[in-house]
Amino acid sequence: MNKAPFHAGEVAMQQAAGVHERLRELGPRVIRDHMPGQHREFFEQLPMLLVGSVDAQQRPWASLLTGLPGFIHTPDPQHLRVEALPSGDDPLHAQLRVGATLGLLGIEPQTRRRNRVNGTLVAVDSQGFTLRVDQSFGNCPQYIQARSPQWVGAGAAAHASQREGPRLSAAAASLVANADTLFIASAAPGHGADVSHRGGKPGFVRISDEGGATVLTLPDFRGNFFFNTLGNIVAHPRAGLLFVDHDTGRVLQLTGRAGVVASGPEVEAFAGAQRLLRISIEEGLWASQPLPLRWSAPQQASQLEATGHW
Repeated sequence: MNKAPFHAGEVAMQQAAGVHERLRELGPRVIRDHMPGQHREFFEQLPMLLVGSVDAQQRPWASLLTGLPGFIHTPDPQHLRVEALPSGDDPLHAQLRVGATLGLLGIEPQTRRRNRVNGTLVAVDSQGFTLRVDQSFGNCPQYIQARSPQWVGAGAAAHASQREGPRLSAAAASLVANADTLFIASAAPGHGADVSHRGGKPGFVRISDEGGATVLTLPDFRGNFFFNTLGNIVAHPRAGLLFVDHDTGRVLQLTGRAGVVASGPEVEAFAGAQRLLRISIEEGLWASQPLPLRWSAPQQASQLEATGHW
């Protein structure tokens, strides 16, 4: 890239971790303003795509779009086309307009590959949308549970979408409490949206009740030190979470206020955690249509053997 790829929030986290000088040199070489050939090929073979957006109240949301392989394609290295649209009640639906920024994550759980694209919408129509690539970069395979997807089609019956309030329902709390994977959306003013992956042992997300609202706490393990998610939260303390029930295809989306716990007894008590992330839930949504995908039983990421549990 011709410009520094990190904003002030990311730089602050990098400085706190003592890695900013190294990343100031590395960042422009690995974060590109176009998609290299292997990234283009990777996205085009996927049956699902994670999308991060920000609603009118400046709240991040994570969404999930699906399609047969080829529903994502790249007409050139600077553009990515998605032939799919969210349902009308998905928070992403209202944000699909030219000029909006989105964060995209392509992930292939069975091979533990993942790549990120953040960009700006340049076209929206009745079939999908086209994104101009502003940032493209790879992510390491750490903490991804290996699961093989199976396309089951859209045979499952749709039902009315269900709203969640600040205190999660029993069904939502159960899904969160047993999860070994989640996706997290974040954003920084003037720098757009982003969406990323988090994985841990089942139950790596702690659920507590504070003042009538559900608070989720999850460990932040050692990663690539870019601090895209945590840097965004430093700049804009909100986050969106997405959980998938891999057996039924049901999807739970949550959004809330977020903060980083940098140190202290709570961090030290969780093996492998370098810091903690806390999200106080404000609102949530169960998707009305189950995903047309199901997944095999997971193979735990080897890195998680050295991590703790609540």
